[in-house]
Amino acid sequence: MTEIAPFTGYVYPNETVIPWGVLIVIYPYLTGLVAGAFTVSSFYHVFGMQQFKPVARLALLTSLSVMLFVPTPLLLHLGHAERSYYSMITPHLTSAFAMFGFFAAFYTILLILEVWFVFRSDNVKRAQNSTGLARTFYRAITLWSDDISPRARVIDSKWLLTLAIVGIPSAHGLHGYIGFVYGSLKARQWWESDLMPIIFLFSAIVSGIALLIVLYVVTSKLRRVRIDHACMRGLTYALWGFLMFTVILEGLEFANLVYKGKEGVDMIMEYVQGPLFWRYFVLQFGLGALLPVVLMGSMIAVNIRGRIFVIGSTISALLVLMNVLLMRWNVVIGGQEISKTGKGLLTYPMSLLGHESLVSATILLIAPFLLLWLLIRLFPPWVDRSGS
Repeated sequence: MTEIAPFTGYVYPNETVIPWGVLIVIYPYLTGLVAGAFTVSSFYHVFGMQQFKPVARLALLTSLSVMLFVPTPLLLHLGHAERSYYSMITPHLTSAFAMFGFFAAFYTILLILEVWFVFRSDNVKRAQNSTGLARTFYRAITLWSDDISPRARVIDSKWLLTLAIVGIPSAHGLHGYIGFVYGSLKARQWWESDLMPIIFLFSAIVSGIALLIVLYVVTSKLRRVRIDHACMRGLTYALWGFLMFTVILEGLEFANLVYKGKEGVDMIMEYVQGPLFWRYFVLQFGLGALLPVVLMGSMIAVNIRGRIFVIGSTISALLVLMNVLLMRWNVVIGGQEISKTGKGLLTYPMSLLGHESLVSATILLIAPFLLLWLLIRLFPPWVDRSGS
Protein backbone atom coordinates (compact mmCIF):
# COMPACT_ATOMS: atom_id res chain seq x y z
CA MET A 1 0.00 0.00 0.00
CA THR A 2 1.35 3.43 -0.97
CA GLU A 3 2.09 5.65 2.01
CA ILE A 4 0.87 9.24 2.08
CA ALA A 5 3.70 11.76 2.41
CA PRO A 6 3.42 14.21 5.34
CA PHE A 7 3.25 17.82 4.16
CA THR A 8 3.07 21.42 5.30
CA GLY A 9 1.41 24.31 3.51
CA TYR A 10 -0.73 23.81 0.44
CA VAL A 11 -0.04 20.91 -1.94
CA TYR A 12 -2.04 19.35 -4.73
CA PRO A 13 -3.91 16.18 -3.67
CA ASN A 14 -2.10 14.05 -6.30
CA GLU A 15 1.26 15.13 -4.85
CA THR A 16 0.69 13.52 -1.47
CA VAL A 17 2.12 10.28 -2.89
CA ILE A 18 5.76 10.66 -3.99
CA PRO A 19 6.06 8.44 -7.10
CA TRP A 20 9.85 8.24 -7.46
CA GLY A 21 11.26 6.78 -4.28
CA VAL A 22 14.52 5.33 -3.04
CA LEU A 23 14.83 2.82 -5.90
CA ILE A 24 14.97 5.70 -8.38
CA VAL A 25 17.75 7.15 -6.22
CA ILE A 26 19.74 3.92 -6.42
CA TYR A 27 19.25 3.65 -10.20
CA PRO A 28 21.31 6.74 -11.21
CA TYR A 29 23.80 5.99 -8.44
CA LEU A 30 24.57 2.57 -9.94
CA THR A 31 24.78 3.90 -13.49
CA GLY A 32 27.22 6.53 -12.25
CA LEU A 33 29.48 3.87 -10.76
CA VAL A 34 29.43 2.08 -14.13
CA ALA A 35 30.47 5.17 -16.08
CA GLY A 36 33.11 6.18 -13.54
CA ALA A 37 34.71 2.73 -13.31
CA PHE A 38 34.79 2.46 -17.10
CA THR A 39 36.52 5.86 -17.23
CA VAL A 40 39.34 4.50 -15.06
CA SER A 41 39.78 1.48 -17.33
CA SER A 42 39.85 3.79 -20.35
CA PHE A 43 42.71 5.79 -18.83
CA TYR A 44 44.87 2.71 -19.43
CA HIS A 45 43.26 0.82 -22.34
CA VAL A 46 42.65 3.89 -24.54
CA PHE A 47 45.00 6.63 -23.36
CA GLY A 48 47.86 4.37 -22.30
CA MET A 49 48.36 5.87 -18.83
CA GLN A 50 50.56 3.20 -17.30
CA GLN A 51 49.96 4.28 -13.71
CA PHE A 52 46.40 2.93 -13.96
CA LYS A 53 47.46 -0.53 -15.15
CA PRO A 54 47.09 -2.22 -11.70
CA VAL A 55 43.37 -1.30 -11.57
CA ALA A 56 42.42 -1.35 -15.27
CA ARG A 57 41.08 -4.91 -15.26
CA LEU A 58 39.47 -4.48 -11.85
CA ALA A 59 37.72 -1.38 -13.18
CA LEU A 60 36.27 -3.35 -16.10
CA LEU A 61 34.98 -6.14 -13.86
CA THR A 62 33.52 -3.55 -11.50
CA SER A 63 31.76 -1.77 -14.35
CA LEU A 64 30.29 -5.05 -15.64
CA SER A 65 29.19 -6.23 -12.18
CA VAL A 66 27.34 -2.99 -11.46
CA MET A 67 25.94 -2.70 -14.99
CA LEU A 68 24.20 -6.07 -14.74
CA PHE A 69 22.24 -4.72 -11.75
CA VAL A 70 21.47 -1.26 -13.18
CA PRO A 71 18.02 -2.22 -14.59
CA THR A 72 16.98 -3.92 -11.33
CA PRO A 73 15.79 -0.79 -9.44
CA LEU A 74 13.63 0.21 -12.41
CA LEU A 75 12.18 -3.29 -12.75
CA LEU A 76 11.34 -3.43 -9.04
CA HIS A 77 9.85 0.05 -9.18
CA LEU A 78 7.56 -0.91 -12.09
CA GLY A 79 5.52 -3.26 -9.93
CA HIS A 80 5.01 -5.59 -12.91
CA ALA A 81 8.56 -6.26 -14.00
CA GLU A 82 7.39 -9.09 -16.28
CA ARG A 83 5.91 -6.45 -18.58
CA SER A 84 9.19 -4.59 -19.04
CA TYR A 85 9.92 -6.26 -22.37
CA TYR A 86 7.12 -4.17 -23.91
CA SER A 87 9.45 -1.16 -23.81
CA MET A 88 11.74 -3.07 -26.18
CA ILE A 89 9.18 -4.44 -28.66
CA THR A 90 6.91 -1.38 -28.68
CA PRO A 91 9.32 1.47 -27.94
CA HIS A 92 8.15 4.99 -27.25
CA LEU A 93 10.92 6.76 -29.12
CA THR A 94 10.31 10.16 -27.50
CA SER A 95 10.69 8.79 -23.94
CA ALA A 96 14.17 8.96 -22.43
CA PHE A 97 13.35 6.22 -19.93
CA ALA A 98 11.97 3.96 -22.68
CA MET A 99 15.11 4.39 -24.76
CA PHE A 100 17.20 3.37 -21.75
CA GLY A 101 16.60 -0.30 -22.58
CA PHE A 102 18.33 0.05 -25.93
CA PHE A 103 21.21 2.12 -24.55
CA ALA A 104 21.75 -0.28 -21.66
CA ALA A 105 21.57 -3.40 -23.85
CA PHE A 106 24.11 -1.98 -26.32
CA TYR A 107 26.53 -0.94 -23.60
CA THR A 108 26.19 -4.22 -21.69
CA ILE A 109 27.03 -6.24 -24.81
CA LEU A 110 29.97 -3.96 -25.52
CA LEU A 111 31.23 -4.31 -21.95
CA ILE A 112 30.95 -8.11 -22.02
CA LEU A 113 32.92 -8.21 -25.26
CA GLU A 114 35.63 -5.96 -23.87
CA VAL A 115 35.97 -8.09 -20.74
CA TRP A 116 36.12 -11.20 -22.96
CA PHE A 117 39.01 -9.83 -25.02
CA VAL A 118 40.89 -8.57 -21.94
CA PHE A 119 40.79 -11.98 -20.23
CA ARG A 120 40.85 -14.28 -23.28
CA SER A 121 44.55 -15.19 -23.16
CA ASP A 122 44.45 -15.72 -19.41
CA ASN A 123 41.38 -17.94 -19.72
CA VAL A 124 43.12 -20.07 -22.37
CA LYS A 125 46.01 -20.62 -19.95
CA ARG A 126 43.58 -21.44 -17.12
CA ALA A 127 41.84 -23.99 -19.34
CA GLN A 128 45.20 -25.60 -20.15
CA ASN A 129 46.16 -25.75 -16.47
CA SER A 130 42.79 -26.96 -15.16
CA THR A 131 40.94 -30.26 -15.10
CA GLY A 132 37.36 -31.42 -14.92
CA LEU A 133 34.56 -28.90 -14.65
CA ALA A 134 36.93 -25.92 -14.36
CA ARG A 135 38.62 -26.87 -17.63
CA THR A 136 35.26 -27.22 -19.37
CA PHE A 137 34.15 -23.84 -18.03
CA TYR A 138 37.24 -21.95 -19.19
CA ARG A 139 37.26 -23.69 -22.57
CA ALA A 140 33.63 -22.71 -23.04
CA ILE A 141 34.41 -19.11 -22.04
CA THR A 142 37.14 -18.98 -24.70
CA LEU A 143 34.80 -20.60 -27.28
CA TRP A 144 37.09 -23.65 -27.36
CA SER A 145 39.95 -21.66 -28.82
CA ASP A 146 43.51 -22.10 -27.55
CA ASP A 147 45.23 -19.65 -29.88
CA ILE A 148 47.41 -17.26 -27.87
CA SER A 149 50.02 -16.69 -30.54
CA PRO A 150 51.53 -13.21 -30.96
CA ARG A 151 49.26 -12.64 -33.99
CA ALA A 152 46.16 -13.57 -31.95
CA ARG A 153 47.22 -11.24 -29.16
CA VAL A 154 47.62 -8.38 -31.63
CA ILE A 155 44.10 -9.02 -32.93
CA ASP A 156 42.78 -9.09 -29.34
CA SER A 157 44.48 -5.75 -28.64
CA LYS A 158 42.98 -4.14 -31.73
CA TRP A 159 39.49 -5.29 -30.84
CA LEU A 160 39.99 -4.21 -27.24
CA LEU A 161 41.07 -0.72 -28.28
CA THR A 162 38.12 -0.37 -30.66
CA LEU A 163 35.61 -1.51 -28.04
CA ALA A 164 37.16 0.75 -25.39
CA ILE A 165 36.99 3.78 -27.69
CA VAL A 166 33.34 3.07 -28.56
CA GLY A 167 32.65 2.42 -24.89
CA ILE A 168 33.72 5.89 -23.75
CA PRO A 169 30.79 7.79 -25.33
CA SER A 170 28.49 4.83 -24.67
CA ALA A 171 29.21 4.71 -20.93
CA HIS A 172 29.02 8.45 -20.46
CA GLY A 173 25.99 8.81 -22.71
CA LEU A 174 24.24 6.12 -20.68
CA HIS A 175 24.55 8.22 -17.55
CA GLY A 176 24.30 11.64 -19.15
CA TYR A 177 20.81 10.84 -20.39
CA ILE A 178 19.64 10.49 -16.78
CA GLY A 179 20.62 14.07 -16.12
CA PHE A 180 18.82 14.93 -19.35
CA VAL A 181 15.63 13.33 -17.96
CA TYR A 182 15.63 15.55 -14.89
CA GLY A 183 16.94 18.68 -16.57
CA SER A 184 14.18 18.58 -19.18
CA LEU A 185 11.29 18.39 -16.68
CA LYS A 186 9.98 21.96 -16.71
CA ALA A 187 7.33 21.21 -14.10
CA ARG A 188 9.99 20.93 -11.39
CA GLN A 189 12.01 24.07 -10.70
CA TRP A 190 14.52 22.07 -8.65
CA TRP A 191 15.28 19.86 -11.65
CA GLU A 192 15.02 22.11 -14.68
CA SER A 193 18.58 23.07 -15.58
CA ASP A 194 20.75 22.91 -18.68
CA LEU A 195 23.67 21.90 -16.45
CA MET A 196 21.91 18.83 -15.03
CA PRO A 197 23.24 16.30 -17.63
CA ILE A 198 26.81 17.59 -17.21
CA ILE A 199 26.57 17.52 -13.42
CA PHE A 200 25.25 13.96 -13.45
CA LEU A 201 28.04 12.93 -15.80
CA PHE A 202 30.91 14.42 -13.78
CA SER A 203 29.48 13.22 -10.47
CA ALA A 204 29.33 9.76 -12.05
CA ILE A 205 33.01 9.93 -12.96
CA VAL A 206 34.04 10.97 -9.44
CA SER A 207 31.91 8.23 -7.86
CA GLY A 208 33.50 5.56 -10.07
CA ILE A 209 37.04 6.78 -9.38
CA ALA A 210 36.28 6.92 -5.65
CA LEU A 211 34.90 3.38 -5.75
CA LEU A 212 38.04 2.11 -7.51
CA ILE A 213 40.24 3.72 -4.84
CA VAL A 214 38.33 1.94 -2.09
CA LEU A 215 38.25 -1.38 -3.94
CA TYR A 216 41.95 -1.21 -4.81
CA VAL A 217 42.96 -0.50 -1.22
CA VAL A 218 40.65 -3.14 0.27
CA THR A 219 41.61 -5.88 -2.20
CA SER A 220 45.31 -5.08 -1.81
CA LYS A 221 45.03 -5.41 1.97
CA LEU A 222 43.06 -8.66 1.69
CA ARG A 223 45.65 -10.06 -0.74
CA ARG A 224 48.49 -8.70 1.42
CA VAL A 225 50.23 -7.08 -1.51
CA ARG A 226 51.91 -3.70 -1.65
CA ILE A 227 49.78 -0.83 -2.95
CA ASP A 228 51.29 0.69 -6.10
CA HIS A 229 52.01 4.30 -5.14
CA ALA A 230 51.97 5.59 -8.72
CA CYS A 231 48.54 4.03 -9.27
CA MET A 232 47.19 5.36 -5.99
CA ARG A 233 48.53 8.81 -6.72
CA GLY A 234 47.08 8.77 -10.23
CA LEU A 235 43.64 7.80 -8.92
CA THR A 236 43.80 10.49 -6.25
CA TYR A 237 44.84 13.17 -8.74
CA ALA A 238 41.98 12.14 -11.05
CA LEU A 239 39.45 12.17 -8.21
CA TRP A 240 40.67 15.55 -6.95
CA GLY A 241 40.55 17.18 -10.38
CA PHE A 242 37.14 15.85 -11.41
CA LEU A 243 35.69 16.57 -7.96
CA MET A 244 36.74 20.22 -8.04
CA PHE A 245 35.11 20.64 -11.43
CA THR A 246 31.94 18.89 -10.22
CA VAL A 247 31.66 21.11 -7.15
CA ILE A 248 32.01 24.21 -9.33
CA LEU A 249 29.27 22.97 -11.68
CA GLU A 250 26.89 22.22 -8.81
CA GLY A 251 27.58 25.63 -7.26
CA LEU A 252 26.93 27.34 -10.61
CA GLU A 253 23.69 25.44 -11.04
CA PHE A 254 22.39 26.55 -7.62
CA ALA A 255 23.56 30.13 -8.14
CA ASN A 256 21.87 30.20 -11.54
CA LEU A 257 18.62 28.93 -10.04
CA VAL A 258 18.63 31.63 -7.37
CA TYR A 259 19.76 34.40 -9.72
CA LYS A 260 17.05 33.73 -12.30
CA GLY A 261 14.43 33.98 -9.55
CA LYS A 262 11.72 32.14 -11.46
CA GLU A 263 8.29 31.52 -10.05
CA GLY A 264 8.54 29.13 -7.09
CA VAL A 265 12.09 30.07 -6.12
CA ASP A 266 10.89 31.44 -2.77
CA MET A 267 9.62 28.00 -1.76
CA ILE A 268 12.85 26.43 -3.00
CA MET A 269 14.87 28.78 -0.79
CA GLU A 270 12.63 27.96 2.18
CA TYR A 271 13.21 24.26 1.48
CA VAL A 272 16.99 24.63 1.07
CA GLN A 273 17.33 26.69 4.25
CA GLY A 274 15.03 24.38 6.19
CA PRO A 275 14.57 20.62 5.67
CA LEU A 276 17.34 20.34 3.06
CA PHE A 277 19.99 22.41 4.86
CA TRP A 278 21.86 19.57 6.59
CA ARG A 279 21.60 17.13 3.69
CA TYR A 280 22.56 19.70 1.04
CA PHE A 281 24.97 22.22 2.49
CA VAL A 282 26.48 20.37 5.44
CA LEU A 283 26.65 16.72 4.31
CA GLN A 284 26.67 16.90 0.49
CA PHE A 285 28.74 20.04 -0.06
CA GLY A 286 30.66 20.41 3.17
CA LEU A 287 31.52 16.90 4.34
CA GLY A 288 31.18 15.09 1.01
CA ALA A 289 32.83 17.58 -1.38
CA LEU A 290 34.77 20.45 0.18
CA LEU A 291 36.46 18.33 2.86
CA PRO A 292 37.80 15.74 0.33
CA VAL A 293 38.96 18.56 -1.99
CA VAL A 294 40.89 20.20 0.87
CA LEU A 295 42.23 16.88 2.21
CA MET A 296 43.48 15.59 -1.15
CA GLY A 297 44.76 19.02 -2.16
CA SER A 298 46.75 19.30 1.06
CA MET A 299 48.32 15.87 0.63
CA ILE A 300 49.27 16.64 -2.98
CA ALA A 301 50.63 20.09 -2.10
CA VAL A 302 52.99 18.85 0.61
CA ASN A 303 53.80 15.63 -1.31
CA ILE A 304 52.66 13.22 1.39
CA ARG A 305 53.47 9.60 0.54
CA GLY A 306 53.12 6.14 1.99
CA ARG A 307 50.54 4.95 4.49
CA ILE A 308 49.21 8.41 5.38
CA PHE A 309 48.55 9.17 1.71
CA VAL A 310 46.66 5.88 1.26
CA ILE A 311 44.54 6.50 4.37
CA GLY A 312 43.79 10.10 3.38
CA SER A 313 42.84 9.10 -0.18
CA THR A 314 40.62 6.26 1.04
CA ILE A 315 38.79 8.51 3.50
CA SER A 316 38.32 11.11 0.76
CA ALA A 317 36.98 8.44 -1.61
CA LEU A 318 34.47 7.21 0.97
CA LEU A 319 33.28 10.78 1.56
CA VAL A 320 32.89 11.29 -2.20
CA LEU A 321 30.80 8.12 -2.50
CA MET A 322 28.56 9.49 0.25
CA ASN A 323 28.45 12.87 -1.51
CA VAL A 324 27.24 11.40 -4.81
CA LEU A 325 24.61 9.24 -3.12
CA LEU A 326 23.34 12.31 -1.26
CA MET A 327 23.36 14.29 -4.51
CA ARG A 328 21.17 11.63 -6.15
CA TRP A 329 18.85 11.67 -3.13
CA ASN A 330 18.63 15.44 -2.98
CA VAL A 331 17.86 15.64 -6.69
CA VAL A 332 15.37 12.78 -7.01
CA ILE A 333 13.60 13.06 -3.65
CA GLY A 334 14.25 16.77 -3.14
CA GLY A 335 12.58 17.73 -6.40
CA GLN A 336 9.42 15.92 -5.33
CA GLU A 337 9.36 17.32 -1.79
CA ILE A 338 8.77 20.81 -3.21
CA SER A 339 5.10 21.15 -4.12
CA LYS A 340 4.19 22.30 -7.61
CA THR A 341 1.89 24.85 -5.99
CA GLY A 342 4.94 26.73 -4.72
CA LYS A 343 3.20 26.98 -1.35
CA GLY A 344 3.95 23.69 0.38
CA LEU A 345 6.60 21.12 1.27
CA LEU A 346 6.38 17.35 1.60
CA THR A 347 8.47 14.77 3.45
CA TYR A 348 9.36 11.50 1.74
CA PRO A 349 8.17 8.59 3.95
CA MET A 350 10.75 5.84 3.38
CA SER A 351 9.80 2.55 5.02
CA LEU A 352 12.23 0.08 6.56
CA LEU A 353 10.77 -3.00 4.88
CA GLY A 354 8.89 -3.55 1.68
CA HIS A 355 9.34 -3.58 -2.05
CA GLU A 356 10.68 0.01 -2.07
CA SER A 357 12.38 0.46 1.27
CA LEU A 358 15.69 0.96 3.06
CA VAL A 359 16.30 -2.80 3.11
CA SER A 360 15.62 -3.29 -0.61
CA ALA A 361 17.86 -0.31 -1.46
CA THR A 362 20.67 -1.69 0.73
CA ILE A 363 20.41 -5.11 -0.93
CA LEU A 364 20.62 -3.47 -4.37
CA LEU A 365 23.77 -1.59 -3.33
CA ILE A 366 25.43 -4.74 -1.96
CA ALA A 367 24.44 -7.21 -4.71
CA PRO A 368 26.83 -5.90 -7.44
CA PHE A 369 29.80 -6.36 -5.13
CA LEU A 370 28.85 -9.97 -4.40
CA LEU A 371 28.86 -10.53 -8.16
CA LEU A 372 32.19 -8.69 -8.39
CA TRP A 373 33.64 -11.01 -5.75
CA LEU A 374 32.55 -14.01 -7.84
CA LEU A 375 33.99 -12.56 -11.06
CA ILE A 376 37.30 -11.81 -9.33
CA ARG A 377 37.49 -15.43 -8.18
CA LEU A 378 36.80 -16.67 -11.71
CA PHE A 379 38.89 -14.07 -13.56
CA PRO A 380 41.60 -12.63 -11.28
CA PRO A 381 42.34 -9.13 -12.58
CA TRP A 382 45.64 -8.62 -10.81
CA VAL A 383 48.67 -7.60 -12.84
CA ASP A 384 51.95 -5.90 -12.00
CA ARG A 385 53.73 -3.34 -14.12
CA SER A 386 55.66 -6.00 -15.96
CA GLY A 387 52.64 -8.24 -16.41
CA SER A 388 50.24 -8.41 -19.31
